Amino acid sequence: MIVDLNVGGVLIPGLVVLVFVALVATMAIVRLFAATGLDRLFAYRPLVELATFVVIYGLLVQYLPSIGLLP
Repeated sequence: MIVDLNVGGVLIPGLVVLVFVALVATMAIVRLFAATGLDRLFAYRPLVELATFVVIYGLLVQYLPSIGLLP
């Protein structure tokens, strides 16, 4: 189970925190694609960005609790 994050008495759901982590990682990977020129290989760039986000988010949700970072 993914726990909530307590910030100054305000509870933020753990999945929302993972969304922000996945969003930052997606932005970094998209910039890496642009810097290396790989973004020109894709026909529809927004779909690639969405797929990258979904894959990163899915990996975070699946593997963070199993390695012990989230109880």
